[in-house]
Amino acid sequence: MTMRLLLEPIVRAALFEDLGRAGDITTEAVVPADATVEAVIAARQPGVLAGLDAALLAFELLDPALQIERRCADGDRISRGETVAHIGGRAWGVLAAERTALNLLSRMSGVATATRALADAVAGYKAKIVCTRKTTPGLRVLEKEAVRLGGGANHRFGLDDAMLIKDNHVALAGSVRQALERARRHTGHLVKIELEVDTLDQLAEALEVGVDAVLLDNMTPETLRRAVPMVNGRAVTEASGRITFETAPAIAATGVDLISSGWITHSAPILDLGLDIAD
Repeated sequence: MTMRLLLEPIVRAALFEDLGRAGDITTEAVVPADATVEAVIAARQPGVLAGLDAALLAFELLDPALQIERRCADGDRISRGETVAHIGGRAWGVLAAERTALNLLSRMSGVATATRALADAVAGYKAKIVCTRKTTPGLRVLEKEAVRLGGGANHRFGLDDAMLIKDNHVALAGSVRQALERARRHTGHLVKIELEVDTLDQLAEALEVGVDAVLLDNMTPETLRRAVPMVNGRAVTEASGRITFETAPAIAATGVDLISSGWITHSAPILDLGLDIAD
C-alpha cells in the first residue's frame, strides 16, 4: 500500500503527459470501441526486471477492468523473449497505456541491469555499490528502488535526510574543520554527516575533528590504499568518481566500504521490453 501511494502520482503524471488534451486520438479513430485484445509484455534482451509495479499501474489506472497477470517479479533476472506480464481486455486501455508503461519499465529495468553488472564486478569484496542524487527529476523513488533490485544500495534520498559536505561547502565555510564543526552544531543526533575529501591531508583533518563517513573523491587505487588504513574503521569510507565496470574491482580491492556511481541512474541504457498483441 505504501508503494502504491508513492507510485500513483508519478504514473498519473506520466499518463496525463502522454494523453494530453484529447486522449489517444489514433486508437479512438482506428480501433472499434468494443475491440478486445490479449497482449503480453516481453523482454527483447536479457537483464534485471524493475518498474513492473509502475508499468502495470498505468494499465490499471486507465481501465480497472483489464485482466492483468504477472509472470515475473521485480528483481528477477529475465531472458530474451521471456514474458513478464499478460494483459487482456478492452483494446483502448491497453494501447493508450502502452508507451507510458514501457517507458517506466524499460528505464527502471535498465537501471537495475546496470547496477547488477556493477555489483557483479565487485563480487567477493565487501564494497557495496550505491547510487547518488543524479536521478531523473520526478523518478527518484523508482530509480532508487531499481538500484536496490539490481543488488545495490541507496545513498541519501534528498538534501534533508543526511548531510554531505562537498568541496563548495568547504570553500565557503573556510576549511574542513570549520565546515564540520558548524555541521555538528547544527544537526540533530540522528543525522549522519559525510565529508567529501580530495586529498589525504583533508582526510586527516576530518578524522581529527570527527565525521561519520568520508567520500574519497576521484582518488586513485593507490591513494585509496593509503586512505583506508588512515580511517581504520573510524568512519564509513566511500569511493566515488568516474566508476566503471573496468575500474570498480581495483577500487573495491582497496577495502572501501562503498562505491558510489551516478552513471547507474543518469546514464544507464534502457532494457528493451515490448508489448505485443497475441494472434
